[in-house]
Parts: sequence; structure tokens; C-alpha cells
Amino acid sequence: MSITSLSRPFILRRCRSIDTYAQEAETLQRKVLRHLLLAAQGTEWGQKHHYPDIKTYEQFAETCPVTSYDDLKADIDRMRQGAKDILWPGRVRWYAKSSGTTSDKSKFIPVSPQELKDTHYAGGFDSVALYLQSHPESRILDGRALILGGSHAPNYNLKHSLVGDLSAILIENIHPLINLARIPSKKTALLQDFEQKRDRIAREALHRNVTNISGVPSWMLSVLTRVIELSGKEHLTDVWPNLEVFFHGGVAFTPYCEQYRRLIPSDKMSYMETYNASEGFFGIQNDPTDPALLLMIDYGIFFEFIPMDEINSPKPHAIPLWEVKKGKNYAMVITTSSGLWRYLIGDTIRFTKTEPYKFVITGRTKFFINAFGEELIVDNAEKGLKRACAATGAEVLEYTAAPVFMDEEGKCRHQWLIEFSKSPADIELFAETLDKALQEINSDYEAKRFKDITLQRLELIEARPGLFHDWLKRKGKLGGQHKVPRLSNNRQHIEEMLKLNK
Repeated sequence: MSITSLSRPFILRRCRSIDTYAQEAETLQRKVLRHLLLAAQGTEWGQKHHYPDIKTYEQFAETCPVTSYDDLKADIDRMRQGAKDILWPGRVRWYAKSSGTTSDKSKFIPVSPQELKDTHYAGGFDSVALYLQSHPESRILDGRALILGGSHAPNYNLKHSLVGDLSAILIENIHPLINLARIPSKKTALLQDFEQKRDRIAREALHRNVTNISGVPSWMLSVLTRVIELSGKEHLTDVWPNLEVFFHGGVAFTPYCEQYRRLIPSDKMSYMETYNASEGFFGIQNDPTDPALLLMIDYGIFFEFIPMDEINSPKPHAIPLWEVKKGKNYAMVITTSSGLWRYLIGDTIRFTKTEPYKFVITGRTKFFINAFGEELIVDNAEKGLKRACAATGAEVLEYTAAPVFMDEEGKCRHQWLIEFSKSPADIELFAETLDKALQEINSDYEAKRFKDITLQRLELIEARPGLFHDWLKRKGKLGGQHKVPRLSNNRQHIEEMLKLNK
């Protein structure tokens, strides 16, 4: 018998527990919260917010405030320097580095051993279980898994304490038996130089029996393109005839869909979306015919949601999972087994079903561009423009920016449409200064821009005078609270404006 056949009964047992999500969501979530509160009773945060006295969710919501990274930053920095029992019991040694807030280039999200086990690795296991459940013919475990990862670095020079991409943390701590089934080697997977890593991954994977791939669509496409170059083949199916599924997440897959289908022209190829982040693993696509994700409600995460019409209020009211409504946009709030307490993650979702709870990701709580994992926010843009104006003597009146998605050669960039009240003497210098400033401000943008491998230098188009006024007028949005969308994760607005820019 094959490895998949032997393993299937054991793996599919987990699906029976997942099937209870439809009827027991509130019970499961209240149980998760009780475990988290009990674990953290002796921490500084738990003592400050009277966790030993909390018996119900309602008491928790009344006692503990909704938080942001800025609210927790001082405590997290103490933890990074070795302090223990702050937000979570013991000493947390691992920190997932992600894009920054308005005041910092990067965020450092604590990742406890408990969270690795009960959330991140649980999500990986369940992704395979749910895939096997919907694909009884699968032989996924009979070959290798090509999994892309990032890199890590020392944390404040503390022994055994590191910061880095979440994927690097997962690879560093993964069970040795799992390492035998995945490629590339750990040494290659953790390389910092992506250009070197990309080539080495492709060479290590070229002659292996790869049955499944996992990673961010933009970065994975770059690696697969290199595999094709080295192989001399036209399609990936000629290199890996047993390839059957791509577990993807991190950015929207839609812009890359056609490129993958050209690269892998097989009706047997499956694409399965997962929703995992530095802060946790939240959802899995459990039905190939339904793009909505199943909310994973028995991990080490307690979920709450803020209606979008309350998100900007001084004290937004969060509701538990069992009170949400279908079809309504919510900002997601999480409490985790790494000490993020009622943490506003910044993502927005809309539920499509409540028995069980299924959802689609609708965006961020603020304007952003995250087409390639760069997570560029408006504050980054404003700071970058300020530097470019100071360097060139220019003055910006209005602007918007959007992604130009990957072409067949893997080229992509950000496109900026700017109306100047005072044009720069050298517009190329303005664009170059802006691009470099964004790299200094945002570590994720800097990583994606590395050596122009995936994300090329931004493109700047000068808008004619009055363009943004005319666009707003056409939309019936002159005056009042209406604003030009500064950053968009799709091209709808900028394409409308470009048509008027004549």
C-alpha cells in the first residue's frame, strides 16, 4: 500500500472533529477562551486585567480592552529582551517579523511553543486532512512537498531567541520526520538571499517526485519559473507529473490564476487557499467548489469581530463569533496562545455561512496594497512622498497607487499616479527617491524589492491638472468626507483615472 493509503484513516479522524463545528461553535470557542484565560492568570497582563476572577466571555469583554500592536509594543519589547510571564506564561523566544505600524518599520509578533503546536502546525495538518477528505484519489503523501520559507536572524543577541518570517520559524521548529517529506533542505529554505535561494530550491526540487507545493503565489511563481528554465520543459506537469495541489495564501490568488493554469495545464491540479498569518492560522478552504474558507474554531485562538461601521469609534464594540451575521463586513479581533489579547489584526472578512462558519477575506481596515505580500499602508506612502518631495523640491497635490500584476516574465510593480502642485525638476529622481524611502520604511516592501527579482521599481505617471477633481466629480463624490483612494489592492480606480488622464 502507498504511504497515503496507510496514513489516510489516521488523518481523516480529525475531520470528524471538524464536522462538529456546525453545531458546537459557541461551545468550542468558549472552551478555547477558558483555556487561554486559565493559562495566563499568573502573567502581568492577566493580573492587571483580573483574569483569576473572570468566569465568562462577557466578563472578559468588559475587563480587557481591544488592543493594537502599539498598545502591546512595550510589553512585547520587554519579552524580546528576555522578560518572562508578561503577556504569556514563561519566556517566549520566537518572534515573527511582519510589516510595521504607523510608528515602526516592523512588527514583532510573539510565537510561543504552545501556539506553534495548537495553531500553526494544527492548521498545516488540517489542510492536508481536508484536502484528503475531498480528494479520495489523492496520492499526496507518496511524494515530496515543496514548501517555501523565509529567513531568520538573532533577536537582541539573546541565546536561542530569534526573529524572522513565520515560515522560517515553522521550518526551524518542524518535526524531523516532516522534514524528510519536504524540500528544499533546511539550509536552503532559510537562506536570506532570495535570488540564490530561488535557484537552489529549483535545483533541489527538479528531479524529485513533487506532489504538492505550498507558499505565497507570487514567490512560488518565481521559483516554478526557474524550475521550467532549468528543465527545458514547457510545462510543470512535464517536470512533476504527480503534482496535484497548491496550498496557497498570503495574497489574493486571482491575479495569478491564469499564469498557474498556463504553467500547469492539468484538470487534475487543485488549488486550496489557506489563511495563515504571523498572528495565527485562521481558515482553510474545505470545499473545492466554494472559495469561502472554514473558520478554524478549536485552535488556540478566540475570535471576536467589530462591525465596520464601528471600527473608527473611540471604543469599538466587538462581538463574539456566535453573534455575527452573514453578509456583513467585520474587522477581526483575536486572542491567542502567544499573548495577543483582543488584538485587532487589521483584516476584514465577510461571513457567507454560519453552520459552520465560513468567510471570505474582504481586505484591510485601511487602504493598502498587498498584491505581493508587501503590505504597504497609507502611512508608509505619506512618509515616502514627504522624503521624495524634500529631495526634489516637489509638492504633491493628490495621488493614488495600485499594483501592476505579474506578466508572463514574472515582472510586477506598483504604479503611482500623482498630481503635483509643483512638479519635480527630475521626475525620475522623485520616483527613485520614493521607491528607496518605501524600502526603508516598510520591511516587507524592502524584501519584495530585493534585487528586482519579483517586485520591480515603482512606475510614476504624472497626472494632468484637475484629474482627481474630475474623477471625484464623475463619481458624485466632490466635497464632504469623500477622499481619493490613496492605495488600492486592485486596479479599478486607477484604470478609471488613467482613462481621464488625457
